[in-house]
Amino acid sequence: MIDIHSHILPGLDDGPQSLETSVAMAKTADDDGIRTIIATPHTDGIRVSSETVLTAVEDLNRELARRNISVAIFPGHELPCHLAAGLAATHTLAGSRYVLLEYPPAYIPNDALTILNGLLDQGLVPVIAHPERNSMVLQQPELLAVHREAGALVQVTAGSLTGEHGPDIQQCALYLLFKRMVDFIGTDSHGPDFRAPILHRARNMATRLMGRDQAARLVQANPEKILRNLEFRPIS
Repeated sequence: MIDIHSHILPGLDDGPQSLETSVAMAKTADDDGIRTIIATPHTDGIRVSSETVLTAVEDLNRELARRNISVAIFPGHELPCHLAAGLAATHTLAGSRYVLLEYPPAYIPNDALTILNGLLDQGLVPVIAHPERNSMVLQQPELLAVHREAGALVQVTAGSLTGEHGPDIQQCALYLLFKRMVDFIGTDSHGPDFRAPILHRARNMATRLMGRDQAARLVQANPEKILRNLEFRPIS
């Protein structure tokens, strides 16, 4: 499996603060069957620059190889919506055309569609991170359909599907999944225990709703398209 959303790099954001904790996260992911992780620290383009992320990825990959942990880390970023226009082109997922975009937790910005269209006009593909945890989407999940129709893709959090963020968020995540409005499942992991890097439970939940093949696309085939910088047709 491939995890496209993880705060695994040490000391860059609200994820692990030590290399040892990052290694522990990778070991948990490895045990779960995750073989590739795109590291996506929060960034403002200054303190957590693309160069900083690349160096941290190289250091972590070197340490994982030394310890025989068979997980490969790729560089990425999680961009706040209001900074996306200026940062997206140089802060993509694994050097691809795909950009992980975070809306504020309490609302969808009024100019969200303008931002999405601006990214698409640059040849970039926005991936909306964990919309099921956004208060407006939580109350009206169908709001997300307009953003997806505009060309954005959607990533839900594994822990949302399995109920770790509460029943309301789980219900919203399952609804989005049932309506075929989800393109990726990511862990959004911040530590070996907090939002742990575990995908198989959410994949199993998706299998019950969508079938094995469709669920597998969300954690393998679709993420692989990002790694290979290929286009793909969303599930409908």
